[in-house]
Amino acid sequence: MKKIKYLLLAMMAIMSTVSFTACSSNDENIQNNWTTYQNQVNETIKNTQSKSKNSKAILLVAFGSTWQQAFDAFDSTKKVYEAAFPGYDVFVSFSSAICINRAAAGEHVADGAEVRNYYAPNFWLQGFGMLKCYKDITVQSLQVIPGEEFTRVINYMKDFANNSLGDIDDDYLATVTLRLGTPLLDTKDDVEAVAKALDKNYGNLAKQGVVAFMGHGNPDSYDTYSGNVRYTQLEESLQSINPNYFVGTVDMPDNYKTSVWVRMQGAGIVNGKVFLHPLMSIAGDHANNDMAGDDGEDMNPDEYEFNEEGEIEDLSWKWYFQKAGYTCNNETCIVKGLLEVNDVRAVWMQHTKDAIMNAPLEDFYHSKNPEVE
Repeated sequence: MKKIKYLLLAMMAIMSTVSFTACSSNDENIQNNWTTYQNQVNETIKNTQSKSKNSKAILLVAFGSTWQQAFDAFDSTKKVYEAAFPGYDVFVSFSSAICINRAAAGEHVADGAEVRNYYAPNFWLQGFGMLKCYKDITVQSLQVIPGEEFTRVINYMKDFANNSLGDIDDDYLATVTLRLGTPLLDTKDDVEAVAKALDKNYGNLAKQGVVAFMGHGNPDSYDTYSGNVRYTQLEESLQSINPNYFVGTVDMPDNYKTSVWVRMQGAGIVNGKVFLHPLMSIAGDHANNDMAGDDGEDMNPDEYEFNEEGEIEDLSWKWYFQKAGYTCNNETCIVKGLLEVNDVRAVWMQHTKDAIMNAPLEDFYHSKNPEVE
């Protein structure tokens, strides 16, 4: 699974300048695609604003997905935002070119998913600037930690503010107010708030056995703001409520499923139920495959191959814990994204409110390290 993940990272790096359907080696085709996507975004903005007459906008930026359950989560989140922020037009954006391309291609149509066209943040921001219809723009990161993907959100905003393409009216840019809503676990206070929200929803399960949350995490080289520390802090906060809570990741060194097992063993938890839940905004590939999938079903523990970081590739969390002697199966896998947990989503929404009230974008132009807070 990690091999595939690194391949996707490489593909994203190649495709990031285009951000949509199939890449072309022909510069003219790329330019035509770019114009097509921008026109489609502009049309959506014009239609939305002409009906609402709003002068303010909120752009929700997620990494993205190709699963219908994720699309539904984004749809419901958009509706909740529209109800909570009257006077704002709300739009949803993907930062992942891979997800944008595959959603548009209908990757999971055979499983009941729709074909969806999402667009990268730069197209939305460029559209706002070209049409000059919003005087106040809030970009809300739907990332969980301040890591690699949050950096991309900031850079999109900086490019817009700096008029990187040079085709936005400077007078408009001088008057528009640009705000940034931070990721779910931006501060230690957020960690405490999310721990309480998770326990409110899953405290009954923690009384029956282990509740292990699977986050994404960043490899060391991509841990831009040292955001990985938030997973450790969240586990500590949750365990102060109930020691049956654990938090691991698919990509944070020393915090894989194997690391979670070592901590469970150290705590004397050698059998019993293990409930699994993704610590991600939506339930997509990682939730359905890395966590609850059947990769490794036929693998025997004596055949495990550990990589250099101590992780077992191509073995899902479900089967890893089941083969380790725990009760972990489809019934104990909660395939549900954090945007589907109202109490957790409320923390993201509070960040949006904070941004609207008093958070200047300039605060996030430079690195901030959670470890030294």
